[in-house]
Amino acid sequence: MTADQLRRAIRAAPFKPFRICLADGCEIRVRHPEFVMVTPEASRTFVVAESGEDYRIIDLLLVTSLDFVDGKPRRTRRKR
Repeated sequence: MTADQLRRAIRAAPFKPFRICLADGCEIRVRHPEFVMVTPEASRTFVVAESGEDYRIIDLLLVTSLDFVDGKPRRTRRKR
């Protein structure tokens, strides 16, 4: 994952919510582009705001993928 790839996901128009998947198995949801900060000079780290005043500083080298989600809960089929 590069800073430019992350910036493209954040600046996409229209914005699509996505999950940041990390090497340790953690997933961080990004529901709005204002919840992520990548500085212009960033090459290794970025910040993701979570609920309340919580935030994470993440090393780009630990990001395994960005999974784009539609924001709607998945429906499961009922067994008959």
